[in-house]
Amino acid sequence: MHTIVERELELKLVLSPERSIPVPARLTYRTEDPYAVHITFHITSDAPVYWTFARDLLVEGVFRPCGQGDVRIWPTKVEGNHVICVALTSPDGNALLEVPSAAVAVWVERTLRVVPPGTETARLGIDEGLAELLAPLPADDLWMSDPWPSDESQDGEN
Repeated sequence: MHTIVERELELKLVLSPERSIPVPARLTYRTEDPYAVHITFHITSDAPVYWTFARDLLVEGVFRPCGQGDVRIWPTKVEGNHVICVALTSPDGNALLEVPSAAVAVWVERTLRVVPPGTETARLGIDEGLAELLAPLPADDLWMSDPWPSDESQDGEN
């Protein structure tokens, strides 16, 4: 059975130090994809914007700066409020988002209860998939047997 942990949030897209706009978003965690978190941004475009990155990155980012490249996360305080900053970089542009710390921390904790750290691999079903892939099939007997009798004589016959 697969479980989904979701949370609707209103993030702030930082346009400048003095200006930001609200962006509705959804955090999603799926047990069938145990290493990843998904964020869907509902912006004014025709389709939502999706980002996926490592759950461990968000878990660490609640407590200390982390990440490099396309996704960087760090906790901070803005106007007296504790927030998590998420910096996203893509070929289409950059975005700096502020997310309420308490809401993210509670959501992350829920994902960690559903799939504790270190147990993610068991959720992937790799062992079962390999066993199924490598299991012999009835037709394998045909491939393993010699379809043509040998030209060599048997039992010393000439």
